[in-house]
Parts: sequence; structure tokens; C-alpha cells
Amino acid sequence: MLISNYGAIITSFKIKQADGKINDIVLGFEKLEDYFSEEYLKDYPWFGSAVGRYANRIKDAAIEIDGKKYQLSKNIGSDQLHGGISGFDKKVWQTVAFTDDPYAILELRYTSPDGEEGYPGNLDVTIRFELNNADELSYEYSATCDQATAVNLTHHSYFNLNNGEGNIADHSVKIYASHILEQDTNLVANGNYIEVRGTGYDFYQWEKINKNWIQEDGYDQSYVIDRKDDKVSLVAEAFSEKTKIKLQVWSTEPVVHFYTGKWIPKVKGKNNHLYGLFSGFCFETHIHPNAINIPHFPNTILRPGEKYYQKTVYKIFHTDVK
Repeated sequence: MLISNYGAIITSFKIKQADGKINDIVLGFEKLEDYFSEEYLKDYPWFGSAVGRYANRIKDAAIEIDGKKYQLSKNIGSDQLHGGISGFDKKVWQTVAFTDDPYAILELRYTSPDGEEGYPGNLDVTIRFELNNADELSYEYSATCDQATAVNLTHHSYFNLNNGEGNIADHSVKIYASHILEQDTNLVANGNYIEVRGTGYDFYQWEKINKNWIQEDGYDQSYVIDRKDDKVSLVAEAFSEKTKIKLQVWSTEPVVHFYTGKWIPKVKGKNNHLYGLFSGFCFETHIHPNAINIPHFPNTILRPGEKYYQKTVYKIFHTDVK
């Protein structure tokens, strides 16, 4: 496992398969300087990085808190995506704790100043990674502020359970959600829910990713998890028949955004693999996108004296069956 304090990027997540082969299940680069290359930044995909202050898209890059309007930076048309032009993915985080006893633990901290990317207030953020002996990698976010602000954090690892080779079309996926969020033509959540049962978005039972997809688009949808509380629970799974690796995602968050990498640029990644569209998939756990602008969505306003918290766990299994 390799994690950089630049962008809190998970650059490598290596698993030893039953046959003894090493399988690096996340996309990324072997050299840190490759994350700054022109070809990568041109069609920037947020490989393995922290995302903040706000995950996914915010309509018209504008928010309102307590009657005051704030214009945020625009980085995808007229909207904001994943925190803006220079979000948490492009910051150097301070290392505040590191140990490998009894487990590997890394804690990073970043203070986002008042006005950064248009957001009000200073926001103090900590992300704590832990890798235990059961092949479970977890991350926990916590944050506090000195002024009411919008907060909705996630992490953006791209998984390919075939050691990063080829595309992920033949991976099987299961998502514990019966609804997705309806999106406008710019892929911004508009407040409506769509039932997935019997549609091409239905992953309530195990399905190959490419079974029902629109091949030129893949998937880029927010799935609303079927549960009533904010406890850490199983939200999504993936399985590779080729390597017999199963990934489970457990989270406190109400949404898992399933993205199959339509916009991954053609770049050479680890092990000389040429990445491109559909080279990896993401399970991004967070609160509903654009919730700050939709009153009936969950709250994403953090106030002084409150503490933001979320936890997500990636569990790895070696198995012959899903």
C-alpha cells in the first residue's frame, strides 16, 4: 500500500492472489511526477485522490447558506465538480500520525482557508487511513469549521481487479440500492429519484458491468443506498472471474456514485499498462450530489461546533464464487 501526502492519493493497493501473483487493484502511476504531467492533467480523472470540499457536481457552481449566496469556482462548464479548480486532490497534506503497530495507520491533515474555491470559512480536515491484517483498507474523514460552510467529502480510487489490465467491462457488480438520482443533461442531480428495478441501472443482484450498459457512456450514476441509518454497512461489491478477487465497500454514507471511467485519458500507468476509457471503476461514497441546493436532500452544511465525519472500508476477499 502506497499513499502520497500530495492529494492524499492512494497510488498503489497490492494484493497477493491465491496463486502467489501480486495484483495492484487501483489505477495510478509509479512516479509521483506523472500526476503532474500535461497529458494527465488535460483530461484530469482524479486518480485515487481525496475530494473536497464538495464531492460530485454543484449546479451553476453556486450555493446559499443562511440567506447569503456564494459563487464557487467553475471547472466543468457552468458547474463545479469535486471541489473546483484546485480542490483537496491538488493540496499537500500535512502528515500528523504514522505507525505500523498493530496496523498500518496514516493520518493526514489539511486546512482549507476561507474563500478557497469560493467556499466560506476555514475548514480543518483530517483523513485517517488504516490497513489491517485482514486486507481491509479504511479511510475516515473528520472536519470542523469556524463559519457555516458546505462539506461533502469522498475519495476517488479507480479499481481494476485484473491488476490494472484491460478494461472493467467484464467485472461483476452488486449495489445495494433500488434508486438512483436523476441527473440533468450536465449530470447534475436535480432532486428526483429513479427506481432501478428492471432497468439497465439495476445492480441489486450481481450483473456484469457491460450486460446492460450503453457502451459509449458506461455508468456515471449516484445510487441511493437502501438503509435507514448512518452506520457502517455494505453498499457495493465487485468481483473478477479472472483473478478471483472480490471487493466489498462498506460506508456510513447514503450514496455510492458508480462511475466506470468514460473520461479516463489515454496515459501510461503502472506496469506499463495503457489506460483509457473504462480502464477502472469508482465507488465514490458521499452524501447526495448538489444536496446544498436541494432542500429535501440530506444536509451538507457544517456549522461551528459541529464535526463532520464519514468512514468507508474496502474489504478484499479471495474467492472462487461471488
